[in-house]
Amino acid sequence: MDAFDPWTYREAAGYTEGSDLVGYKIAATDGDIGKVDEATYEAGAAGLVVDTGPWIFGRKVLLPAGVVDRIDPVEEKVYVDRTKDQIKDSPDYDAETGINDDYRTRLGGYYGDTYRGGTL
Repeated sequence: MDAFDPWTYREAAGYTEGSDLVGYKIAATDGDIGKVDEATYEAGAAGLVVDTGPWIFGRKVLLPAGVVDRIDPVEEKVYVDRTKDQIKDSPDYDAETGINDDYRTRLGGYYGDTYRGGTL
């Protein structure tokens, strides 16, 4: 099995280059968490900024592309292989600061530590 790469979509996830995931719903393993507000698609640096709405008091979170289990373009839904609590406990995303190298390293490490070998 390949090592977990937090910033790259898995081949089996169904991401097609050039697809725009903004507006898609996000489903954790235990329920929906919000909608994609922004997305970055750079090779080795892809991720989804998710507006969680009232679920965690309007907080936005950044989900690295590597946590995407599959994308359903018909439902316009992205399924991730983490629980709501794992997402809620992730390092805070600050829209003012954006995504810098330090934040990317911390977030990638956090999600790497929660990786369960793709057996979800």
